[in-house]
Amino acid sequence: PDKTTRIIIDFDDGSRLFFNDQRKFGYMKLVETALIEHDSFISSLGPEPLDDGFGPAEFKAALPLKSSRAIKAVLLDQHVVAGVGNIYADESLFLAGILPDRPVSSLSDAELSRLYQAVRDCLFQSIADGGATARDYRDVEGLRGEYLGLHAKVYNRAGQPCAVCGSLITKTRVAGRGTHICAGCQH
Repeated sequence: PDKTTRIIIDFDDGSRLFFNDQRKFGYMKLVETALIEHDSFISSLGPEPLDDGFGPAEFKAALPLKSSRAIKAVLLDQHVVAGVGNIYADESLFLAGILPDRPVSSLSDAELSRLYQAVRDCLFQSIADGGATARDYRDVEGLRGEYLGLHAKVYNRAGQPCAVCGSLITKTRVAGRGTHICAGCQH
C-alpha cells in the first residue's frame, strides 16, 4: 500500500489486492457475473475496440459523424468507444495523421479507417508491452508497462523531434487534457 491506496482486499490464501487510485477517478463495485451486462455503468459504455466483431464499419457507426466536437474528445468519451484514454488517443491520432482538435465531421472515410486501425494497433501494442506506465502503475507482478518507452511517438515527448519527420512535438490542451502533437505529421 501507499498514499494512493483506497481499498485493500485480503484473500483467504494470504494474498492481497491493493486498489490504488492517484487521481481518485476510479471506484470498485461488486456485481454478480450473471448481472454484469445489466449494470448501469457497464451498459452505458461504448463498444470495445478490440472485440472481434468491432470493425471499421462499427467504429464509424459509433462516432457522431456530424458532430463539431474534436475527435480527441470523442475518442476519450467512454460512451462512444470504451478503453481509449489520453495516451492512446494521442498516439492513435498521431499514427492516423489526424490533428486532435479536428471536428469529427471533417474526417474523411479514409481518415476514419486509418484511425480505427491506429486505435487497435496502439491498444494491442500496449497490451504486448505490459501497458503504458505514465508514473507509478504496476501490473499484478509489480512490473511497469513499457509502451511509453518503447513505442510512444508523441505522448510526453513535447520539445523533442518527431521520429518520423523531425518537427518538434508540441503540447497543447484539447478536451481539457494535455495533448501531444506533431504538426508535421498530423493534419
